[in-house]
Amino acid sequence: MKAVFFDIDDTLYDTSGFAALARRAAINVMIDAGLPLESDEAYKLLREIIKEKGSNYDKHFNVLTKRVFGEEKPRLIALGMITYHNVKFALLRLFPETMSTLIYLKSQGYHLGVISNGITIKQWEKLIRLGLHHFFDEIITSEEAGAEKPDEIIFKQALDRMGCKAGNSIMIGNKFSEDIKGALNVGMEAILVNSELTEEERIYLEEKKIKLEVLPNLQNIKKIL
Repeated sequence: MKAVFFDIDDTLYDTSGFAALARRAAINVMIDAGLPLESDEAYKLLREIIKEKGSNYDKHFNVLTKRVFGEEKPRLIALGMITYHNVKFALLRLFPETMSTLIYLKSQGYHLGVISNGITIKQWEKLIRLGLHHFFDEIITSEEAGAEKPDEIIFKQALDRMGCKAGNSIMIGNKFSEDIKGALNVGMEAILVNSELTEEERIYLEEKKIKLEVLPNLQNIKKIL
């Protein structure tokens, strides 16, 4: 069986672009409601909290208010959360070539799966809102696997659940350190999209004698699969 696995964020849709706008909007609403910081100052603090706690942590605004006031402020937290989610879902858009690429791969007989670092319910929510959930045979998250990419555990679980061998499987993602190296380490092929290799990554591939496809977008996948 031929299988193609995808990352979600910044692979199937533009995560980074909408997240920044949604966070800015949330901060501004909180400031209007009494958060005693300037917009840039509050946004910088929120970014620091996200970096510290991780993007999958679900209480960034709780931490923000506690650091500013010395205690959590439920009203401000709720305003921030609701604004963030409203803006995020309003801006949630696939990359233009995503749908046609998935349709093409299905038409060529590939079985499709997702391997994603994240909370299971959140990843399902993204795929359902994007109208993509029906394309995928299996969705494997780090929460379920108990390990994050590039750990071999999550890739091996994905292969087992899909019922396919590493040699017949391809991982497509935008992060070399997580998606590409993790897949290569278990014997899968890999394709890097929406990203470019660093000099360090190029040297790594040369030393390992690995030829990696690097594509500017998903549309180009049709030319090689």
